[in-house]
Amino acid sequence: MNHKTAIIRRALSLCTLMLAAALSGCGYNDFQTQDEDVKGAWAEVLNQYQRRADLIPNIVATVKGEANFEQETLTKVVEARSKATSIQATPELVNNPEAFAKFQAAQGELTGALSRLMAVVENYPNLKANQGFQDLRVQLEGTENRITVARNRYIKTVQAFNVLARQFPTNLTAMIFGYPVKPTFVVDNEAAIKLPPAVNFDKPAPVAPK
Repeated sequence: MNHKTAIIRRALSLCTLMLAAALSGCGYNDFQTQDEDVKGAWAEVLNQYQRRADLIPNIVATVKGEANFEQETLTKVVEARSKATSIQATPELVNNPEAFAKFQAAQGELTGALSRLMAVVENYPNLKANQGFQDLRVQLEGTENRITVARNRYIKTVQAFNVLARQFPTNLTAMIFGYPVKPTFVVDNEAAIKLPPAVNFDKPAPVAPK
């Protein structure tokens, strides 16, 4: 290796170190880390929503076995599930506010339909006494709790990412490297979502409608 080549290599190494330091100082590495955190949190949200969707067919099948069950309520659950699962929930959804809003609205509609279904079930003592249905109900309530936890984690990770994308000087890095703020679940939607009512075996059940 001649002297000139050695000088060039040292210069290139120095430039690489300076570039790495510049990227680190402007928040580039932080964006990489937090973007992965958001993807991980979003994947868990999708996992829990899918878990709920997988439970619904068994719940619907069990409820259908109850004579004279209110069909409109059951139909709305089936339709809401179909609408929610028809939206392609990909990792890229967190970078598309419009698609994210549609996904959130569809999941909120399904949550509302399930809540109404569980409220109607209170009028059917046979279903309340059906161990298979009660097992499914417990799984659904557990999944709703997991959804809440996963959503809250996603909200926190997105909040950290968006602060980095908005504040100076890291907002310059966000513009240069294409890191726009990400959509998140909003307070209004959080308040609208209700968990299915808890089962109370001590309370006398009303008589099923004829």
